[in-house]
Order: sequence, then structure tokens, then C-alpha cells
Amino acid sequence: MLGVQRKDHLLTVLRKEGRVVAKEVAADLGVSEDSIRRDLRELADAGACIRVYGGALPVPEADAPVARRLAVASESKERVARAAVALIQPGATVVLDAGTTTLAMARMLPHGADLTVITPSPAVALTALEHSAARVLMVGGELDRHSLVATGGFALEAIGRLGADAFFLGVTGIHPDHGCTTGRLDDAVTKRAIASRCADVFVLASEEKIGAVSRFPVLGLDEITKVIADPQDGNPILRELG
Repeated sequence: MLGVQRKDHLLTVLRKEGRVVAKEVAADLGVSEDSIRRDLRELADAGACIRVYGGALPVPEADAPVARRLAVASESKERVARAAVALIQPGATVVLDAGTTTLAMARMLPHGADLTVITPSPAVALTALEHSAARVLMVGGELDRHSLVATGGFALEAIGRLGADAFFLGVTGIHPDHGCTTGRLDDAVTKRAIASRCADVFVLASEEKIGAVSRFPVLGLDEITKVIADPQDGNPILRELG
């Protein structure tokens, strides 16, 4: 079987079964596992899948650029945002990550002027200013064109000097085995740095992120305070997330 045919087969298995197990596909096709792993590596480099130990998983919907993500699971994100805002204490200092769920949170913030909001996202900062009386501080840095979030050395220097009560973390995948992941390396580094400066880390988990795995690890489930899930989401994986 030609390499292009193997890759087509792998993508078909991925669509139908939601994952590829390299050992099983190699046995089915009568080829070596090394050939399948090489095919999966090339597919992952092309953005067609996410490589994990032993095989591959689909690319999460949440890895799409911000403009496309706005239409993904919008009602679920609103419910998660509402549950997250309910956890904000009066007088707190909170960090809102970049993302469409935190953008929804920024529209729902309490109106007390004693709230301080820190964010690496210009969109979240502007929305918080428009919809609340909170003090808004921005983390500076290079603006990533994909995620519209400040990253890089300037951002990390600023993050190293902050301290906050809670971090509302946006990721693109939340999985019982692979933890919290995202599709951009710089984003993962920035998120970990912010988490290290916050007393609590709450992960925002709209329905499309549950069970998904992206390329770069952010935090393990043992490193977070709580997963804030959609109260209407009946995904059985939620029981494994604690």
C-alpha cells in the first residue's frame, strides 16, 4: 500500500473511531508500526491530527483561530462563563485568559469597582472595561495573530511580577490522561507562567473541549483547582475529570 493510501486510511479511521491506535492499524494493513508512526507524524505536521503516545487523536475544534471559535459551542460557553463568574469573590484580583469563554465572562463581570482584572488579551480587556467597573490591567508582549494573546519574553517578565487570587484558564483540550492542552507552544508557556502566580486555577471547559487533546501540554489535572464544566453537558468523561 502506498503512503498516500495509508494516510487516507488513517484519516478515515480517525473520523469514524475518534482515534488511531498505531499498533492496531499496522496489524490491519500488514505494515510496520514504524511506517504508521511516520505517516502519523507527517499528518500531524500538516495539522490533520494530534499525535499522542501509541497513535493519534483528532484536532480539537477549539484549536481554530479566534474568529472561527466564536461560533463553536457558543451556548455551552455562555453557561460555563456564568458558572465561572459566580466563583469571583468581592474585592478579588483575577486573571482572565484569552479565549471566547473568557470573553463571555468579561461581559458578565460583577459591577463592583473593587474587582481587579488582569488579562493578556486585548479583546478581554476592552470587554471588561465596557461591561464592568473593574480595574483592568493588561499583560504586555508580542500579540499572537492566531490566538490574539500577548506572549513572549515581555509577557513572561510581566507575569513574573503579578499575583492573583484566581486564574480562569482557557485551553483547547481537557482529557483524563493528557490533562489540559493547547495548540500553540507560546500559549502553553504563558498559561503555565500565569498559573504559577495564582492561588487558584479554574479551567473553563465548554462541551467541545471535554476529551479533546491538543499538541502542547499546559497543566495536569492535579495542578488545577477545579474544572468548570457546562452544567448541561452529560459527557461521561466529566466524571473522570474530578
